[in-house]
Amino acid sequence: MHEPSLERGVSKTGIWDVAQDHGLAVLEFEQFSWLSFLWPVHERDVQQWFMHGHQTFLTVLNRSYALIHIPGTVGFIAWYYYAAPSFNTFAVVRRTMTLTNLLAFIIFIFYPCMPPRLLPPEYGFLDSVGRNNAQSVWMSGKYVNALAAMPSMHFGYAFIIGTTFIYHSGVFRRTLETGETRRSKPWALFYVLLAIWYPCWILTTIVATANHYYLDAVMAFFVVLVAYLGNRVFLGFLPLEDLLLWCLRLNKPVPTTGDKMRRKSAS
Repeated sequence: MHEPSLERGVSKTGIWDVAQDHGLAVLEFEQFSWLSFLWPVHERDVQQWFMHGHQTFLTVLNRSYALIHIPGTVGFIAWYYYAAPSFNTFAVVRRTMTLTNLLAFIIFIFYPCMPPRLLPPEYGFLDSVGRNNAQSVWMSGKYVNALAAMPSMHFGYAFIIGTTFIYHSGVFRRTLETGETRRSKPWALFYVLLAIWYPCWILTTIVATANHYYLDAVMAFFVVLVAYLGNRVFLGFLPLEDLLLWCLRLNKPVPTTGDKMRRKSAS
C-alpha cells in the first residue's frame, strides 16, 4: 500500500487548516523522528485491524469513547469523595483534575490539532464514531471543539483515575493514612488490575477510533504530571472562597470524606 506523503503545503488561512497541519506534523513526528521506535504499530494499522474482522469490538470502543468518558469521570469523583481515606487526599485528586482541564484548554487554544478521523481520506483513517452514529451529547453541537486532539483528555482522566486506584490499593505504600486499614489481598489486587485496565482500555479506544494520536496520550501524561506537581496553586483561592461565603452569610460545608474510616478506626 502506498504511504501517503506527509509533505504538505497547507495554507494557514483558518483554524481548520492550522489544525490539520498540526495533526499531520504529529503523524510525521511519530513516524520519522528519533522517537519513532516508541510507536512500532501506526494508529492507522490499529484501526484497520479492528475494521477487518473485529468491527463488533470497534463498535463497543466507539460507544465507550462517546459514553464512558464524562459519566465515568463524574462517577469516579463521586465515589472517591466517599472512599478516599481523607479529604486532603480527595482534594489533591480533585485539584489535579481541575488543573489538568485548565492546562489542556490552554493547549487547545494555542495548538488546535485535528484528530486522525478528520484528516483527508488519503491518510487512511476512518471516522468510525460518526459512521456508527456513536456520538453522544458531549460530542455534538455547535459548542463542541472537534479540533482538540492534543492532549487527550480521555487518557488524561483515565491516567489520573488509574494512579488513584493504585494509591487506593495501598500496595506501594509503606504507611497508611490516619484511620486507614490495610486492604485484603483480593481487594488490593482488584484495584491494581482496575488501575492498569482502565487507562489501557481508554488508550486502545482513542487510537482504534482514530480520535487521537499516540502523542496525544503522551502529552496528556505530562500535563497530568505538571497538574499534580502544581495542584496546590488552587489553595491560593481559599481566602476568596472564605470572603464569598462571608458575603453570602453562608457556612462552609464540612467535608465528610474519610468519616467512614475514622468511625471504623474508633470502633
